[in-house]
Amino acid sequence: MADLQCAARVHVARHGAGTTGESELVSDSGGWLSPAGRDQSRALGERLVAERIARVWSSPMSRAVQTAEIAAAVLGVDVVVREGLRELGVGHAAGTTGDPDPFADTFAAWLDGDLTARIPGAESGHEVVARYEAVLLEIADEHRGEAVLVVSHGGVMRLALPALARNLTPGHARGLPLDSCDVVALDADADGWLVRSWADRPLA
Repeated sequence: MADLQCAARVHVARHGAGTTGESELVSDSGGWLSPAGRDQSRALGERLVAERIARVWSSPMSRAVQTAEIAAAVLGVDVVVREGLRELGVGHAAGTTGDPDPFADTFAAWLDGDLTARIPGAESGHEVVARYEAVLLEIADEHRGEAVLVVSHGGVMRLALPALARNLTPGHARGLPLDSCDVVALDADADGWLVRSWADRPLA
């Protein structure tokens, strides 16, 4: 971002509360918003009206797209979908009950700074951060001097945002889960990424 002279403010939100219907098996399908999730998504848009959001960007997973569309309707802007904003892939855990947690060891390694660790059958930490960063760089370049909303997912946000921000450690998200429609606000400037707040908690 060496040529980025005018900072972009990026509000990255976890999607609203979702449901997977009758299936409780692990999958990459993503489910869809519950009635509560739709209310949360509308409230997300209302919270950001004063930020003068220029556009909403979204993961392609259905619960994220639905969140983005509801918030965008409140904000009066359009939605752009990017694959790189999707949640962590489940790999070989697809079709299992997810008990015990098949991702716990890999995620713990990532928060310890070992991005070479890989979810079996899916991505390494380096691969996740790289595809997430590519979209954020596109957003920052396109929206210099503007504010945008990005709708994504808790797992990938907790990994990628601390890994990219110059004022956070890789383990910042340890013990800090992101609830539905929680927002991480960050700035993109010539020096890189700076997180300003995490789930509405300001950072120095």
